[in-house]
Amino acid sequence: MNISTASRLANTGEYYFSRKLRELAALNAAGANIISLGIGSPDLPPHPSVIAALAATASQPTTHGYQSYQGTPALRQAMASFYQRSYGVALDPATEVLPLAGSKEGLMHIGMAFLETGDAVLIPNPGYPTYRAVAEICGAEVREYDLTAATGWLPDLDSLAESDLSRVKMMLVNYPHMPTGTPPTPEFLQKLVEFATAHDIMLVHDNPYGFVLNETPPMSLLAVPGAKEVALELNSLSKSHNLAGWRVGMLVGRADWLTEGLRFKSNMDSGMFLGIQQAAVAALALGDDWFAELNATYRARRELVRELLAALACEVAPGQTGLFIWAAVPPHYADGYALSDAVLAEARVFLTPGGIFGSNGNGYVRASLCQPEDVLREALERVKNQQERPTALAETSHN
Repeated sequence: MNISTASRLANTGEYYFSRKLRELAALNAAGANIISLGIGSPDLPPHPSVIAALAATASQPTTHGYQSYQGTPALRQAMASFYQRSYGVALDPATEVLPLAGSKEGLMHIGMAFLETGDAVLIPNPGYPTYRAVAEICGAEVREYDLTAATGWLPDLDSLAESDLSRVKMMLVNYPHMPTGTPPTPEFLQKLVEFATAHDIMLVHDNPYGFVLNETPPMSLLAVPGAKEVALELNSLSKSHNLAGWRVGMLVGRADWLTEGLRFKSNMDSGMFLGIQQAAVAALALGDDWFAELNATYRARRELVRELLAALACEVAPGQTGLFIWAAVPPHYADGYALSDAVLAEARVFLTPGGIFGSNGNGYVRASLCQPEDVLREALERVKNQQERPTALAETSHN
């Protein structure tokens, strides 16, 4: 029997980390003992109160049935309170908050609810690969907007305004930016809202990194006057509360747009387990002490990863935030892929090549902070030792 694949997948490959993690697992099974600084999966546990809330709810015999597609009122209120406390943004928990099984799910819900053949979507280069995948699966035309070191990894909105935007329905933005760690400024967010308003473009802001190693108060696009008319914002508890595997996120903003997102979502899942919802309520109530402790751990790790990248002669720009470090590769490597391959082969350490995030990332690598300090020290020693050998990494680069 020959069953053809749907045409909507013609331009969509398997997610890079899905493939790469299989490759690393195979190498480890063969005894390679790879240290991965690739994916940003927090290795730290949630707060004990979060685990206690999950356990208490799960132990009750009446809490295992289907739940509301919109989440419990308690969870929506906790999310609204979190936005008010953290960002100064007032949200109606009944109409402007939609809990998600992770923010990645929300990207697909938004795309399927609003995009179709003939629409165009602006996505960042470099940027999260899922943005492109969602647009392509929905049949929309992908239009990249450039982010470069020369522009501070911010889009040139004036140049975009001079282009043909007649079919552009949506623009995906992500600040603090992944993979570069660039934080937003109030002035940039204001200009972004003005740009979207002037050109009738829906903004979808992906905002999961604001609480990790951010030296300034986290910012929400929805805090900008007028943003609620043109924007939806995705947020997540994966990085900020160490709940990546629990799959808890939120979509917030304009009520009528959330209604359309729910229309699609309600056909795709049957609600979130009540125990996870109650745990998320506990997580969202955590205060500054939680983030201070979390960031103290990441700050110490960041110094080790910076030292590792310096040993490879990579250049790290200041002012980065989030779970990763973005670094320019030295000129004797063709690109980030070449450096990543060499470090993996010679030192058994994996760094993510920046090119997976778009062509503007080709000259970079990204390193995750999601490993304990002892593991990072081991990675650092491996790189240093390999650099000192006659078959040093620089000599195995792909020139």
